[in-house]
Amino acid sequence: MAAVICLGIAVQDCVFSVPEIPGSPRKVTASDFRISGGGMAATAAVASARLGGQVAFWGRLGDDAAGADLVAALRAHGVDADAVQRRAGSRSPVSAVLVGPTGERMLAVYRGQLEAAADWLPLERLAAAQAVLVDFRWLEGAERLLTAARARGVPSVLDADVGDAAALACLVPLADHVVFSQLGLAEFTGEVDPAQGLRKAAAAAPGLVAVTLGEQGSLFLMNGALQALPAFGVRAVDTNGAGDVFHGAYTLALAEGRAPLAAARFAAAAAALKCAAGGGWDSVPGRTSVDELLKGTAA
Repeated sequence: MAAVICLGIAVQDCVFSVPEIPGSPRKVTASDFRISGGGMAATAAVASARLGGQVAFWGRLGDDAAGADLVAALRAHGVDADAVQRRAGSRSPVSAVLVGPTGERMLAVYRGQLEAAADWLPLERLAAAQAVLVDFRWLEGAERLLTAARARGVPSVLDADVGDAAALACLVPLADHVVFSQLGLAEFTGEVDPAQGLRKAAAAAPGLVAVTLGEQGSLFLMNGALQALPAFGVRAVDTNGAGDVFHGAYTLALAEGRAPLAAARFAAAAAALKCAAGGGWDSVPGRTSVDELLKGTAA
C-alpha cells in the first residue's frame, strides 16, 4: 500500500443546491442543504485513501465544533489525522458553496484563525512516504514539507489554484509536479491561453507543470512537449472538489510508481466519477469504480 502525506487546508463546507448561480445580489431559495468536509489538501487526502492509499493529513484546525467534526470525518474516511494541530482560541475554515443544476459552483471561503508556525510538523515520517501533496493555503507548512521531501527524494505535488499568486511564486520552484487549475495558471502567469501559460510557468518550475481544464481534460508540459489528455464524459451533478480529487488520485498514482500521463488518466477518471456522484467526501469514488471506468474506455 503506497503511503501519501497531504498537507494544507481542511474546510467545513455548507452546501446549498440552487436553481441557478445568481449573477447579481439577490435572494435565492435552495432545494437542498448539507454540511460536509472540504478543502484542497483534505479532500485530496480522502480521495487518496478511498483509492487505496495509506494517507496522512497534516494541517491546522480550530479548537471548535467544526474542527472536531472535520477530524472525525477524516478518520472515518480512512485518513490518519494525528498530525492535525488544534490550538486553544483558533477557528476552523468554513465555506458557503452554491451549486447550480449542472454542477457549477460559487464559493465564499473563510480561512479561519490559525497559527502559521510549522516547526511542529513530524517530518521524520517522510521516511515512510512515497509521495506528498501540498496546497498553498498554509505557506509555512507547505514550504517546510516540500523542502524536506526534495532532500529525501520523495516526489511532491503542488495543487496550484487561484487565490494567492505570491504563495505560488514561493512554492512552485520547490515542487516536482505543479498541477494548476485553469484560473490559477492564468493568475500565476498572466496568460489566458493554457499552453502559453504552461510554457511561462515552466521557467519557474524545475519539474513537470500541468493544468486541469474541467470538461476539456488536462494539459501537461514535459521535457518541452505539450500532452493533452481528454476528460471522461459524465453528466456532472456537482463539480465541487473535483480538482482536489484529481490531485489526490494523481499523487497516489505517482506513489504507486505510475508515469505522469498514466497517473493523470487515473486521476481524470476519479475526478469524473466524483462529478457524476455529487458532493461531499462520501461521494469520492473507490478504486474498483475507477478501474472499471478506465477498463471500459481503454483503446
